Amino acid sequence: MKRILIAFSLILCLFLAACTISYKFNGASIDYNATKTISVKDFPNQALLVYPPLSQTFTEALKDIYTRQTKLKVINSDGDLQVEGEIVGYDLTPLAAQADGYASETKLTMTVNVRFVNTKNEKEDFEQRFSAYQTFSSTQMLDDVQDSLLEEIIKEITESIFNRTVANW
Repeated sequence: MKRILIAFSLILCLFLAACTISYKFNGASIDYNATKTISVKDFPNQALLVYPPLSQTFTEALKDIYTRQTKLKVINSDGDLQVEGEIVGYDLTPLAAQADGYASETKLTMTVNVRFVNTKNEKEDFEQRFSAYQTFSSTQMLDDVQDSLLEEIIKEITESIFNRTVANW
């Protein structure tokens, strides 16, 4: 009886160890049998206000989100999915005027025009603008807060592009 109990326990342990459940919450709905690659071209900065590292920083962040959240291979050109575009807006806007007439906050806005081509399903092709902004105190210099603001802005825009291109929400 003791041997049967031990054998049963071992079989139960092996069965439980072999059964695992895995959930992925990135929202990507990609048929990896048909779609294996994505190409992300450089996004040139065509905004009137130019921050030199913005183009490369944004392009790399966009490539990174596909690398981290999908099994797609990021290639330079002619992918099964193709993302390209340009940075068309990088603007500062004064907000919240104080009693003395000066702004107490400033809004930094970035706008990106994106063209998406799905070579496996042309019905999913689109061209769309994506924008995001962050505010900061007007007592601060843009140079002091620009990188941290852009980190949040770029994160929001790349997530929106990712959701629009492969999440099919």
